[in-house]
Amino acid sequence: MSGSGNDFVVIDNRRRIVRRGYSALAKKLCHRQFGVGADGLLLLERDPKEDFRMVYYNADGSRADMCGNGARCMAWFAHARRAVGTSFRFRTEAYPVGAKVDGAIVQVTLADARDYRPAVAVRVDGKTYRPAYLNTGVPHAVLFVPDVDKVCVSGLGRSLRFHKAFGPKGANVNFVQKLGPDKLRVRTYERGVEGETLACGTGVAASAIAAALRGIVRRPVFCTVAGGDSLEVRFELHPKNQNRPATAITLKGPVRLTFKGEFHV
Repeated sequence: MSGSGNDFVVIDNRRRIVRRGYSALAKKLCHRQFGVGADGLLLLERDPKEDFRMVYYNADGSRADMCGNGARCMAWFAHARRAVGTSFRFRTEAYPVGAKVDGAIVQVTLADARDYRPAVAVRVDGKTYRPAYLNTGVPHAVLFVPDVDKVCVSGLGRSLRFHKAFGPKGANVNFVQKLGPDKLRVRTYERGVEGETLACGTGVAASAIAAALRGIVRRPVFCTVAGGDSLEVRFELHPKNQNRPATAITLKGPVRLTFKGEFHV
């Protein structure tokens, strides 16, 4: 499946066809030459409290707590498998996610943003950058630039992603350009994939919130990603509360089923 270019292998694991070796399986399936090829692996599993559980592994085999576009794809998949109706809630490792499915358009709720820092001074190759930082289920650095096409996302993104200013686990890095009063363009270097992805849901949310906090855009915010789609981000803003600068966050946009198949292990 593809969530605005963020692509995933999705497995219905409610009958426990995968019982162990999730990390190794993710690396095999997500390899773009020797596997199916994807940014990550999503598994639909049963949950005792919520409608179902989403398990997510990055392409490098690392476990991830949350993925915005992955959650949108999982919501559509669970609905298509008749596990749920059109409005429901499911568990991720980070927090429960509310979802609404309307054909190919899927909206999910994200947890409140937290740990906002308006400008973090980081020095890379003799130059100082001051990206904003916040956590939208995943830690994100947000750097505003005049033209995202002129940014070497793989180079500068990697240097910022591993910078000590963002702690031992680092952060995803979003390069953001203003297109209009409520429009942004976002390119993202993503942890676990260790490269640019065509979209990042939590990154789009972080970018929209950081831009609104700076007064750059009005709400709701529409973000065009490298995959070409526009994602809609809605939220309530709390500028004076850096611990929780945005609440009631929703992420809405299209998902696509690319193909169905069998993988022989």
